[in-house]
Amino acid sequence: MTTPIIEFEDVTVRYQDHVALDGISFQVPRNTILGVIGPANSGKTTMLKCINRTIDFIDSAKVSGKVAVDGRDVRTIRNVYTLRRRVGMVFPLPVGLPMSIYENVAYAPRRAGLHDRAELDELVERCLRQAMLWDEVKDRLTTLGTKLSGGQQQRLTLARALSHRPEILCLDEFSIAIDPVTTMKIEDVLLELKHEMTIVLVTNLVQQAHRLADQTAFLNKSKLVEIGPTEKIFSSPAEKLTYEYVTGGFG
Repeated sequence: MTTPIIEFEDVTVRYQDHVALDGISFQVPRNTILGVIGPANSGKTTMLKCINRTIDFIDSAKVSGKVAVDGRDVRTIRNVYTLRRRVGMVFPLPVGLPMSIYENVAYAPRRAGLHDRAELDELVERCLRQAMLWDEVKDRLTTLGTKLSGGQQQRLTLARALSHRPEILCLDEFSIAIDPVTTMKIEDVLLELKHEMTIVLVTNLVQQAHRLADQTAFLNKSKLVEIGPTEKIFSSPAEKLTYEYVTGGFG
């Protein structure tokens, strides 16, 4: 049996007295898209932060259970930066580095030892194209990334995450600051990218999960209510609560 690329085993996360995740367990196969849906404050972002250990930045967070990437418990990985190069992360609002558009994308590859200018140029262009940003910025790559519009900065953040050549790409409501037409184009790119990596897509747009995801997980009140093939989740879920959510009954 193939080892899942991501595995959660009875994972609970507490922020002091608040339980953000309550004993959740699931597996994600390689080269698939997992859609994660659920109301606000159901634990979706916390779940993503556990995968690449950005949860470590929250002093009050206490994690129990096991989160594994490629069969290895992430808590046992001594060099967390190696883990974060393998697990790209894009948050809902853009976080631009105070440097040029080009250097925003080239920064991580340089840190990883890539210094050949021709290879960097090729990598930067490819990542910007995948993020549907190249045509808008190709003539001003030396401009500060922070001078771009909000939607462009978000796409730059996506390009930066792709520059790591990650095995896993975590997207937390990536399209919140991007116009619908561009969002649809990026969705097409994600469907191609899943042949190269595994994607975990947290979205508040249930139809986005329906369009893109191979499997969908529904979280509510810190618990994993249900996970399964996307078509089943949307057409004949096992739980009434899931049906009510995907049909707009609450949320």
